[in-house]
Amino acid sequence: MAIGTVAALLLALVVIIAVARVLGLLCRRIGQPEVIGEIAGGILLGPTLFHGAITRTLFPAEIRPALTTIATVGICVFMFFVGLHLADSRLSGQGRIVLTSSVGSVVVPFVLGSLFAIGLVGDRSGKSAVLFCLYIGTALSITAFPVLARILTDRQLIDTPIGGLALAVAAVGDVLAWAMLSVLVALSYGNQPPWRMLLVVPFVALLVGVVRPALAGLARRRPAGRKRGSAARTTLGAGLLVAIAGALWLSSAATSWMGLHQIFGAFLLGAVMPRSGGAGLRERVLPWVERVDRTVLLPPFFVVAGFAVNLSGMDAGEFGLLLLILLIAVGGKMAGAYLAARVVRVSPRHSVALALLVNTRGLTELIVLAVGLEIGLLDQRLYSLLVLMALITTSMAGLLLPFVYPRQQAGPDGESGSADAFAPLMREESR
Repeated sequence: MAIGTVAALLLALVVIIAVARVLGLLCRRIGQPEVIGEIAGGILLGPTLFHGAITRTLFPAEIRPALTTIATVGICVFMFFVGLHLADSRLSGQGRIVLTSSVGSVVVPFVLGSLFAIGLVGDRSGKSAVLFCLYIGTALSITAFPVLARILTDRQLIDTPIGGLALAVAAVGDVLAWAMLSVLVALSYGNQPPWRMLLVVPFVALLVGVVRPALAGLARRRPAGRKRGSAARTTLGAGLLVAIAGALWLSSAATSWMGLHQIFGAFLLGAVMPRSGGAGLRERVLPWVERVDRTVLLPPFFVVAGFAVNLSGMDAGEFGLLLLILLIAVGGKMAGAYLAARVVRVSPRHSVALALLVNTRGLTELIVLAVGLEIGLLDQRLYSLLVLMALITTSMAGLLLPFVYPRQQAGPDGESGSADAFAPLMREESR
């Protein structure tokens, strides 16, 4: 890579990080998740404005492969932490409430989205048409677990029963949606031998039975001899971090070879990370890695995703299609979550709050859309509209939640005197 190309790449990274940071902080000041500003920044740096002049000037063709590589690394690290946080989410021992609400929040938008996609099939036929319809249903059923956790933290709801229920529902629902997406990706790669996909079962067993105990044993190791104190702990932490990075690369490469996307390998490794023995690593090292990923590695993904978003020629027909997509995405997700929560006797107000929260899509939706674009299930026009849908639905929770669930009402719901952690969610029902 020539010196001029390296300089152009560094300049592009500085601009990307600065735009993502500024717009993210602006969104946070108005009570919105930072990811909304980051997504908007990716769109603004794309070809939407000034007929792509900004994109051509800041991101010449010779640096785009490097940006794509950085974005891919950022996504894989992000998906590792998604798996890690999903495994840490609290189900509070209420499997019936969580499972019913999760299935409702996924199945209803999936079915409605798949039926809606029939009208968008176009010239697709046979297997391609079926995969397209199933993919649209999957894309509309996603919840952004990390963004949801941030919203709950900012609203001081993270430790309340409604916060615990929302996180648990999002965790189970996302596992279902990611499983469906992995199958669709594998089926989309027609040149891959079908037996490779079947290897995912022994691969998961290998992660659980071998990799997880090995990492746990490494995390529990004590400094020997004269190597004591903070220096020894730093050396051990660095060695474990290198081991995790190597496992992340191998896991991502393995799922890619199997015919899945590399993000699934990263997700699976995060999900099987040991919970015991590595407390220091999880409290000190991994949060630092996560911050580096969010600050440096992920912003290029928003721009790479924005390269395919062009809203400059949006006409009345596309605007109408966007409204239909929003109606299916929002209506299906919220109706499914609300009705399922009411079936298990969650109070109406808490059911509405849950429906608003699981409607959050954020960065997770962008990853799903990027995968769909990469494997050819989406064209640029529909991709652009779905990115807008992700932006709008992510902002809805912050805007509407205070009307349904004001801050002053979070305190009583957060009392935990009952053996049933979700009992406060049913109190209004029994009155």
